[in-house]
Amino acid sequence: MAKQLPKSFFELIEVSDKPVLVDFYADWCGPCKMVSPAIKRVAENFKGRIITIKINVDMKQHIAARYQIQSIPTIMMFFKGKDIMRLTGAYPYEAIKAEVEKSLTHAGK
Repeated sequence: MAKQLPKSFFELIEVSDKPVLVDFYADWCGPCKMVSPAIKRVAENFKGRIITIKINVDMKQHIAARYQIQSIPTIMMFFKGKDIMRLTGAYPYEAIKAEVEKSLTHAGK
């Protein structure tokens, strides 16, 4: 039987057995477009260890408000419902990768 998908973002970050990396972005945001390839590369390099999703802050304002996303791009990682990493701004791939690795170590993953 296939594993049932979480019904919401909040359920995903609570029940996932892997940390969830979230890229908060907007379509009109230039720095977000610059970070997007780095996020994609992180997702590929950590495949099987993390889940990576993108959240458009214009379409999901309630999620952005809950996590006080005041500038984008903001990259967060959640594990067992807790945020374990937060980067705000257009970071290069190596910096994002280093923060993900550090967060995975702290999460015991």
